[in-house]
Amino acid sequence: MESIENRKRPGIVKFNPSQLPWWGVVIVLSALGFIYLLYSDQNYNDTFIFLTQGLYTTLRITFFSYIIATIIGLFAGLARVSKNQFLYNTSTLYVELIRGIPLIVLFLYVAFALFPLFVQIVQALGSWGLSFSAESNFFTSLANYSIRAVPMEGRAIIALAFGYGAYEAEVFRAGIQSIGKGQMEAARSLGMSYTQAMRFIILPQAIRQVLPPLGNDLIACLKDSSLATVLAVGELTQLGRLRRASTFRVLETFNVVAFLYLSMTLMLSSGVRWLEKKLKIE
Repeated sequence: MESIENRKRPGIVKFNPSQLPWWGVVIVLSALGFIYLLYSDQNYNDTFIFLTQGLYTTLRITFFSYIIATIIGLFAGLARVSKNQFLYNTSTLYVELIRGIPLIVLFLYVAFALFPLFVQIVQALGSWGLSFSAESNFFTSLANYSIRAVPMEGRAIIALAFGYGAYEAEVFRAGIQSIGKGQMEAARSLGMSYTQAMRFIILPQAIRQVLPPLGNDLIACLKDSSLATVLAVGELTQLGRLRRASTFRVLETFNVVAFLYLSMTLMLSSGVRWLEKKLKIE
């Protein structure tokens, strides 16, 4: 007869250390140790308080640029699957052009080339209007428009939005093309126009499919917002550089910078995984 010790006891699950997410344990322990440093070490504490000012700027740049990028990406993605040759070629030119330029170069180009050109066009328009109506306040304001009226943070937002808009366009294009062509044909056979079928049938399904990659791009956008430091925008990385230069506390400063970025990206990653499980997206 089989001994009692050798019998399997139902309902009892054996603990298997190999099943533990060791990467998560390491991150949690590291975070706890870092939080202890923030409370016990005055240098870490002062650095953390100083850098929190740039944290809000980083989040603001990320939020606004990502919203604009999503809107650009949606329309460019729709144009990429359009049968209209003008829309298709224009959107393809935008996607291929922007994706072929490094983001840091795009930041510099938008801030120091495109925006000054835009200001010159506005001033020329104002001067042209004043030649017809010298007392017009509107044209006077255009003629006196200064490049200083456009803050560097705004330029960084536009540059990051244009950069990520090209990537979002490909995400939306892939999501739309993942929906079977039969659904579009069925919608058209019911009397819907192409726009109605895309709006009510295709896009709702496509958006559900592209939510996880959109979430991943949000995380990448948050990290790439650090490139705004080349424009001297007071975001997290730039304040870290200023703190390092003024205190010569290199290790403490960039430990705090890395900790803040890691905390934000891990929270966003958890949100993306929760969204995937909620929508049961494979």
